[in-house]
Parts: sequence; C-alpha cells; structure tokens
Amino acid sequence: MTPQELKNSILQLAIQGKLVEQRPEEGTAAELLEKIFAAKNAKDAKNNLTQRRREKATSAHSVSPCDKIPDDEKPFDIPESWEWVRLGEICTDVFSGKSPTYTKLETDYRIVGQAANQQEGLNLSQLKYTNADFWNKMDERYFLRENDVLLNTLGNGTLGRSGILGALPYPLLTDGHLFVFRTSSPTSSYYLYYYLQYKRHDIEKTANGSTNQTFLSLSKTVKWVIPLPPLAEQKRIVAKIEELLPLIDRYEKAWSKLENFNKCFPVDMQKSLLQMAIQGKLVEQRPEEGTGEELYRQIQAEKQRLVKSGKIKKEKPLPEITEDEIPFEIPESWRWVRLNEVCNVSDGTHQTPNYVEKGKPFISAQNIKPYRFLPEIHRNVSEKDFLEYNKNIAPAKGDILMTRVGAGIGEAAIINQDFEFSIYVSLALIKCYDKDFNMEYLLHVINSPLGKQLAKKKTLGKGASQGNLNLIFIREFVFPLPPLAEQKRIVAKLEEILPLCERLK
Repeated sequence: MTPQELKNSILQLAIQGKLVEQRPEEGTAAELLEKIFAAKNAKDAKNNLTQRRREKATSAHSVSPCDKIPDDEKPFDIPESWEWVRLGEICTDVFSGKSPTYTKLETDYRIVGQAANQQEGLNLSQLKYTNADFWNKMDERYFLRENDVLLNTLGNGTLGRSGILGALPYPLLTDGHLFVFRTSSPTSSYYLYYYLQYKRHDIEKTANGSTNQTFLSLSKTVKWVIPLPPLAEQKRIVAKIEELLPLIDRYEKAWSKLENFNKCFPVDMQKSLLQMAIQGKLVEQRPEEGTGEELYRQIQAEKQRLVKSGKIKKEKPLPEITEDEIPFEIPESWRWVRLNEVCNVSDGTHQTPNYVEKGKPFISAQNIKPYRFLPEIHRNVSEKDFLEYNKNIAPAKGDILMTRVGAGIGEAAIINQDFEFSIYVSLALIKCYDKDFNMEYLLHVINSPLGKQLAKKKTLGKGASQGNLNLIFIREFVFPLPPLAEQKRIVAKLEEILPLCERLK
C-alpha cells in the first residue's frame, strides 16, 4: 500500500462506521439532524428572512430537510444509528466567494485563493490583496471564521483540495474559486474535512468542464450524499484519525526511502560493478595471461609503425602520470595509461554542415546514449562534404563515439554496425591503434564512475566553450590497463551481470 492508499483506507473505514465502535448512549444521527434543522430555523428567524428568501437560500446553498436519499445514491451500508444526508443539510451556511478586484499592493484586505488553501492549513505567503471598496461592500457572512472548511473548485491538480481554518490572524475573504462550508460545531467541521479528503478522487472524476478546466457546481455540491454519525461518534472518529495520521506520516517517510532505494539500487549496483571491474576485483588475475605493461609496449610499437607509415600524425609527448592522478590501487599485472597512448582521439568537423535531403548520413551527440549507438534518426550531407569530413580519419565499426556537449556529456557507445557516416564536432571518435585491445573494456571504463569524472572537466584554456568536453582532457584521461585476456574476461562477466541491473529497473 502506498501512504496515500493507506490514508484513503483509514478514511474509508471512518466514513463507513468501521473505525470506532458505535455506542447507543451517544444517540443517533436523526436526533443530531433535528438539532441542526432547529438551529437553521432559529438563525433564519433571527435574521428576519422572508419565506421567499428562505426558499432561495435553501435551493442555492442547501437542500430541503425532507429530502430522502434514494437507495441507488447510497454507495455502502452504514450503522443503524447513522443517517445518509446531503452535504448542504449538515451545514449552517454554504457559499462561494466573490470575484474581487485585485491590487498588486499589499493591503490589509486579504483574499484566500486556491493556492493559499492547502491541506496542511492556509499558506499565508499565497494570499492576494484587494481594495477597500470591494472589502467594505462584502456581507458579514462572507468573512471567514475559525473551523470553516474550504474546497477548491477549479482546475486539474488543485480541484477538490480541501482545507480547514484554525484561528485567523486577521480578517479574510475568499475568491470565487472556493466553496466555504460552515457547520454548527468544530467536530462536524473536522468530520466534513476528512470526508472531503476521502472524496477527492471522486470529485476529480465527476467535475464538469473540459480536461484542462474542470470545475465544481455549488448547486450540485450541496447535494452530495454524506454518511452522518452522531456528534459524539464524529468526535471519536476525528480523534482516531488524528491519532493515526502521525503514524501514516512515519510510514510515508519509510516508504519514500524504500522507493528511492528501489529506484537508485539498479543504477548504484551498475556503478559498483563497473567500479569493481576497473579495479581488478570482478575477475581473478592469472599470471599466464601476461601483464598490462606488455600489452602497452605492444600497442606503442604499433602506434610507432602507424606514424612511420603516415597513417597517423606524430603527436607531442603526453605528460607523465602523477601520483595524484591515480584514484585507486590496481593489480600488479595492470598498468595506468593515458587514453591517447593506446587510442587515437579526434572529433568531427567544426564546420556548420549544409544539410541535404539525400546524401551521406551525418551523426551528432543526439545519436549517442550510454552503450547505445542510435544512427536511425539523422540528417544528411553531400557526398563532397562527406569525403572532406572523413579525409583524415573516418568512424568505423568497433570504434567508440563519446559525446562532448549537452546534458549527456561524456556518454559513450561502440559503433556496432557497418555504416558509412561522418560526425559533428559534438562527438569524439576513439579508435584503437592495435587490434589487441578490447574496445568493449574501454567502453565500460568510460561509462564507469571513473569515466564520469572525466565529464566533469568540461573546459580548458582560452577559447574553450563552457559545457564542452575538451579533447585534451579526453586524450589525457587516465585509466587502468589489464592484460588483453583479462579484459575479455571482465567484459564477459559484465555482459553476464549488467543485464540483471537493467531488469531491476
């Protein structure tokens, strides 16, 4: 059960007469109704209402005491001492606020709107203001009183939200988007308040109007049916609800923690597995598989061969790896390296492309998500531009693409299909010098917490745009290099267990 479902269940038990026991000595709801009707008649007589005005007030804001509730309007059974009544019958007054003339100036003439009416109480910071002319014209009955019950009447998200007033710090009126229910006792007000909380879901479903502008009708609202207990039982119901509410709040906190844990657990587990993998803790080390140092020297030899053959340019020596750049310990058979020592790192064209309807695919950062190469939705450039963009180096199956800009900066995927395309400057292209290096291992490194730290280093030096992952940072990225056979075993183990994290999501 969610916290809201638990609260709804308690409120449902309350209004069905199942939350507290019935006590014969407390009388009946019929007797309570007689007292309410007598109080209404006395009030009308005191105010010298004419018969016509009484009828008008009854039809607009209340219902006739002699109305009998048809059986098909009764949603459930209630105790014998209770009565099904219409909402307007149990209120001494029901009204909708008037539409005030607002002013942006803070005055002493304060208006409660829907934003100020909160379930937890009035939000005084959301009060609005009117002028003295409107204020002084209002009848006394429209000024709010302690224990008045408020109901929002308009709009999705706020419609049906109820509140109850405590002691008021100053005089207040409502605007035309609130109904005010005034009862003969604080107990009845709180019982009605909890009834309206229970009914909110139904209120939202049955309101009039369009999808974006639903509203309540006062003439229909006063005819809602409500189960009425004797006054003393109402008091015990309210007391029991208020006893249980703090427990529901505690349950909600525990529920939220559990929900957050369940939501974060698959992602946190994935991060932990990747971190274990690149620290040499996911699979065992085997001496017969050689060392990362041996693999590094092999890659360096191949890199020099490519330089001599003119296939790649000779680059400036990379800085030595310092102690403060090493984030954790690795097995003795591994070696720390910079990315550009084992891979060529470049980016796409810096020119603004001239797109054409038919031509060669052009890929940008939007086509890359973690572990996913998504080339299906792309734009095209001409054959001439394509050849120009790819004349020095071209993306190929097995290479890695990394995003350099945007919300997903630092995300990477392997090109997993034979597909000719060129790339924009928003992507870095990572191409290994030697075939004896597992690019899938490198992909896991880039998408690991260690790789995510790289994405935080977004700018460097003059001319770098804020939010761009500079190529210098990518080339100097420090990561652990295991022997090739161990790389393959790490990748195989991750491919076995990472899908379990996805299933947990």
